[in-house]
Amino acid sequence: MDHILEQSSVVLDQQVKEKQMDALQLATVLSKDSALIYALENDDEDLGYKILSHTIQSIDENTGRFIRAQIITSEYNIFARSWDDIYAGMPLGDYRTDLNYFKTYKKSRASIEIGRRLGIKATVPIYDDEKLLGFVEVISFFESITDFFSNIGIDLYVLMDQKHLDIAVFMRDNLIVGDYVLANRNYNHAHIQTLKNLDFKYLKANRIVEIDGKYIFYETMSTSASEIIGGYLFVLPKKYLDYFRDPEDDISFLVNVTRSSLYDVTKKEQYGDTIYDKENIESLLYYKDIVSKDEKKELLDKAYHKLNNYSKDELIQLILEKKVIKKIDGKIK
Repeated sequence: MDHILEQSSVVLDQQVKEKQMDALQLATVLSKDSALIYALENDDEDLGYKILSHTIQSIDENTGRFIRAQIITSEYNIFARSWDDIYAGMPLGDYRTDLNYFKTYKKSRASIEIGRRLGIKATVPIYDDEKLLGFVEVISFFESITDFFSNIGIDLYVLMDQKHLDIAVFMRDNLIVGDYVLANRNYNHAHIQTLKNLDFKYLKANRIVEIDGKYIFYETMSTSASEIIGGYLFVLPKKYLDYFRDPEDDISFLVNVTRSSLYDVTKKEQYGDTIYDKENIESLLYYKDIVSKDEKKELLDKAYHKLNNYSKDELIQLILEKKVIKKIDGKIK
């Protein structure tokens, strides 16, 4: 069990760092976009939104990466966001104390931070000579990491201490477990009752517990400032233990990790980009359960547009596959 916990923690750290580096690379490229810099310098929010949204949409369509990007002014106000244009000018100072880092340092950074949602943020400052114009941020969440672990037989739960809900206002409707709020929205519901019965104090002290035929591992979660803000739970049902059969054999764990990566590659080769395309109706139906409230309107608009292209027979098949059941009220005479 110690071996599995150690290897799970290593893989989690690798996955988080990979997402951080991907986000940082994209944020760095966006920070050099002369058109975006021009829009920011001239306080042209409409132009900023047009350029940013078009760029991110192009990335989504060509790579299947579901990402968010935004530009923040040096006064910590929203200048442009890739997913909507209704919050331009909104102040973020009360939610984004992490930006105070750039009052001392000029270096870009990527880290797990609490904003209105807990997520992985890459932040790159934009300068004109020595004058700070603002910041480019690329934001991702934990859905892809959750899917990665699911493919190797481990269910991941990302827990944020609920005392941070005064900042993470978009997470106030998320499920509460103990003193924590679940941050990843595509978690496996099958283990929730088990998690609610956990003694978190004991789990945090021992890091491994066995309950309800499952092994549960705990790893702390910290910000870039080394502030502990929650933890990660790994749930491994006993029936999957054979996948990690030999505590002296690192290859057995590596095979499962490699299998997860190969599964994603094979799936994409077999079905094409549609599985990863958020414009695809199946993807839209999936994302409706994990996006925040402010993103839902955009998602519904895209779904309505996509459904208009379906024939009557295709819509009937879609409904049947989703097992939609209508309740009919009436009397039997």
